[in-house]
Amino acid sequence: MNQKDYYHILEVEKGASPQKIKEVYRRLAFQYHPDRNKEAPSVVERMKEINEAYAVLSDPKKRRDYDTFHEQYGPHGYDRFKQRYSDQDIFRGSDINQIFEEMARSFGFRGFEDVFKESYGQGYRTFEFQRPGASGRGFLFFGPGFGRNKSQRVPIPSDMFPGYFGKFIKYLLKKILRIKEPERGKDVGEIIYLDPRQALEGARGKYLHRRRSKELIVIIPPGMKEGQKIRLKGMGAPGKEGGEAGDLYLKVKIKKPLIERVKNFLKVQSTL
Repeated sequence: MNQKDYYHILEVEKGASPQKIKEVYRRLAFQYHPDRNKEAPSVVERMKEINEAYAVLSDPKKRRDYDTFHEQYGPHGYDRFKQRYSDQDIFRGSDINQIFEEMARSFGFRGFEDVFKESYGQGYRTFEFQRPGASGRGFLFFGPGFGRNKSQRVPIPSDMFPGYFGKFIKYLLKKILRIKEPERGKDVGEIIYLDPRQALEGARGKYLHRRRSKELIVIIPPGMKEGQKIRLKGMGAPGKEGGEAGDLYLKVKIKKPLIERVKNFLKVQSTL
């Protein structure tokens, strides 16, 4: 992967203030705007680099994480950062669309939607909603390849649209953009029977997962008590649309000693 330095791309010092970063980005966005460089197609890639650098450095958390990765991994810091942050993560919450719209009004350039459609193809989607008491407008960036299929499997971060109204917005986006969001499978509960010694000392043995008709190796921690649960990650119901599977929880039941079971049996017989 090619190493990139967001500070170098944006032509600012590492200690630049947020105000300075925005000022420089406005200048560069104007300088490299596609409408001012129609005879230089290579400017499109330069503009995309500037957009990415600004989206990161204008966000305090993303900028802090980016700086931390560079301190820890040196020239490989960019690689590490891109492993943690997808294109969608990088552009989430950015005000790039607002800045492009301001330039469009001031200088007669094309607006954000037209420019980004030309630069990123199907890699992003704009949205707008209005209802009594609330309205909003923004964009989602999904990266290269989005839109080639009729339906998309893209997770919409829960913190992007919090609360009850946020659920409504996520529902609309899924319908409008034909997004199929990965869904985690449900957790499943079953019962595992242990004899008193297994519960006390712990054990390792086989367990038949009836719902999957699969034999599992289960490690029983020592000191298990009646009613406690053992979690087997990913052994629950399968996820949907590429989502991870749920977990299997084995509820512990401790078998009574044979002599105690005989006594209980005889006690029941005597009452008949």
